[in-house]
Amino acid sequence: MEIEHFFTCPYCWQEISFVLDLSVQAQSYVEDCEVCCRPIQIRYTAENMVLSTFEAEDVEQ
Repeated sequence: MEIEHFFTCPYCWQEISFVLDLSVQAQSYVEDCEVCCRPIQIRYTAENMVLSTFEAEDVEQ
């Protein structure tokens, strides 16, 4: 099951969304912001096809 999840980019502070696959219990990957194109570290967990945790952090330090 996939859902669209909205959050704030840690760089440009714009609200963006990514599609998350809740059939996988835990995922961690880097995806670029659709507004500013900077890399965002995405981490999330799901239980019973429900989003449990979600983190979006900058990877440029």
